[in-house]
Amino acid sequence: MAVEHWPLVPLGELTENLDGRRIPVKEIDRMPGPYPYYGASGIVDQVDGYLFDGEYLLIGEDGENLRTRQTPIAFMATGKFWVNNHAHIVRGNHRADTRFLSYVLSQTDISGYLTGSTMPKLTQGNLNRLPVIAPPLSEQKTIAAVLGALDDKIELNRRMNATLEAVARALFQSWFVDFDPVRAKLDGRQSHSFVPATATIFPEHFEHGEDGLLPVGWRHANIGELCGVNGCTLSKHDDFETLEYVEISEVSRGNIASIATYTRGEEPSRARRRLRHGDTVLSTVRPDRGSYFLALNPPLNRVASTGFAVLTPTKAPWSFIHAALTLPEISDYLGQMADGGAYPAVHPEIIGAIKVAVPDEPKILEAFHRTCAPLFEQAEANRVQSRTLAALRDALLPKLLSGELRVESNATGDTALA
Repeated sequence: MAVEHWPLVPLGELTENLDGRRIPVKEIDRMPGPYPYYGASGIVDQVDGYLFDGEYLLIGEDGENLRTRQTPIAFMATGKFWVNNHAHIVRGNHRADTRFLSYVLSQTDISGYLTGSTMPKLTQGNLNRLPVIAPPLSEQKTIAAVLGALDDKIELNRRMNATLEAVARALFQSWFVDFDPVRAKLDGRQSHSFVPATATIFPEHFEHGEDGLLPVGWRHANIGELCGVNGCTLSKHDDFETLEYVEISEVSRGNIASIATYTRGEEPSRARRRLRHGDTVLSTVRPDRGSYFLALNPPLNRVASTGFAVLTPTKAPWSFIHAALTLPEISDYLGQMADGGAYPAVHPEIIGAIKVAVPDEPKILEAFHRTCAPLFEQAEANRVQSRTLAALRDALLPKLLSGELRVESNATGDTALA
């Protein structure tokens, strides 16, 4: 069935603009809290108050991303949140579904509506003039429901992963930084950090070492003693027809947004770091930005940029290494150690020199791995699923917006693509 022509309508005729309610929070006045604080490209902080409560569309007002579009220029914000004056805030009026508009804007060319030669800016006036398709409201809601179901599952996976990895890092902090099980035994109380059947493997006392107080039988070791650093490099003798390549810009806090595929010989020159199961991969460029991921069962032809440091465990479980190197204070420390101009970086040797507390009793590390490896593995399974869902969404999006694919409902209310 041919789709009827959907008219192009200025965005301002479809939306209510709430820019007048934005109030930026001065950095010195920010107090940490549970509410997201949004800027032009997403969440920039968590604060103790909120301006909005509901479902809104935030659209970048200024910033280089408007030109490069490395991140979406428009994104949904739901629930209670604060927003600064670098993002327009709108919602659909009686003619438009807010979430539908977010998908339309992801496909809209805004280059002719930007001002500013040095810093791109999308003024409110030009935002209102952006031409967008305006199907009937019922059609908008149906399209948004199909695409939104995929995005909702991706977001659910993201939240699940945040919880799974927070649990693993909290256990690492308790056992190997705060030594809670040892302190509990010393005080004669039950520790909440114990995994069943692990209480007996922790010592009952501390002793003074060269680097401070440690549990009896423990020592401080450099990460480089427990891992190989950049130990596997792609060579001309590696016989692959194609390469899967991970670039730094695609990585954020464990998540790989996309993996490029190249015919062998056409890959970027920086595609050199080969990956093996259990590798922790940290960006050496702007390391405080959290560009890291865990390689679990990667295909043989997957490689990463030379801008990463690849740490392959040799004398400790991969779960221990990954938890140790992805604590927030490690990212902060590496950021302080980075040098350079526009792209400050650290040498891999600095990462290898990071010290961690290690027990001589191998059963403690084994117990940690038994508990935390499944958490990291589930998170990786969720990420693989999310990449598949994102690819499906991206394939459906232009077809649904153009009318090439239609969503039809049957008598029971079930929907199907036609």
